[in-house]
Formats: sequence, C-alpha cells, structure tokens
Amino acid sequence: MISLRQLLQSKGGGIWSVTSTSTVFDALRTMAEKNVGALLVIDEGRLVGILSERDYARKIALKGKSSKDTLVKEIMTEKVVYVRPEESIEECMALMTEKHFRHLPVIDNGTLIGVISIGDVVRTVISEQKFIIAQLENYISGGR
Repeated sequence: MISLRQLLQSKGGGIWSVTSTSTVFDALRTMAEKNVGALLVIDEGRLVGILSERDYARKIALKGKSSKDTLVKEIMTEKVVYVRPEESIEECMALMTEKHFRHLPVIDNGTLIGVISIGDVVRTVISEQKFIIAQLENYISGGR
C-alpha cells in the first residue's frame, strides 16, 4: 500500500498558492497556468484558506461579481481541512467523498508539504488494484 508521503513524492512537490489580498482574477490566472482546480491561500507563511473553482463559480460568477474587483479573502474557504502524511489513501478518499472536497493540503508537524487531489487518489487506488489483480492472476496461473 502506497503511503500519502510516497504519493506526494511521486507527483512532485508543486504547491501553488496566492495571498488573501490577491484578486480572484489573478488567482484564476494562476490556476489556468498551473492547470489546477484549487490554490492554497498563504499569508506570511501561514495557511489561511483554500480557493477552488467551486468557490469562484458559487461566490463570483453566480452572484454577478467581478473577479478583477474581488479579493481572494472575500470568497476563499477559511476552515481548511487537511491530512497528515501518515494517513492512508483510503482515509483521504473517504474524507474527500464525505466532505465533497477535491483537494486536501498535507501538513506534517505544522509544515505544509503538499496538496493531493481526488484525481491523485483515484489514480493511486486504480494503480494498486491493477497490481493486486496482476499478482492474483499470476498466482492462479501458477506463475507461468
């Protein structure tokens, strides 16, 4: 079973972020450039929120606001749920499913070490299942 720490190492260490005083427009530009669906909001080295495409859609687009005139702090999710690197992929998947999250920061001893997405989790689970199936097929066929 791959650990959350191993998953982060295999996907690379990119942590994309904005400050709470950035405009939503600048945050959207960063999301598009980095091809991500959420950004961490970090002020003075401290995680203060997360901004997702869902936040934009529900709090800007549907309310007729302007992304160029709105600051990230006005629409970000402030209560950030995070996981620790020792948690299992299955625990992360259950949490993401239950809370309807697509992104989870990973914090180790108070230090932000990465972010996982639901896509990362699903790819990992599928890869592990393929490996198990191959092992079972090998076992059943007698290793031929």
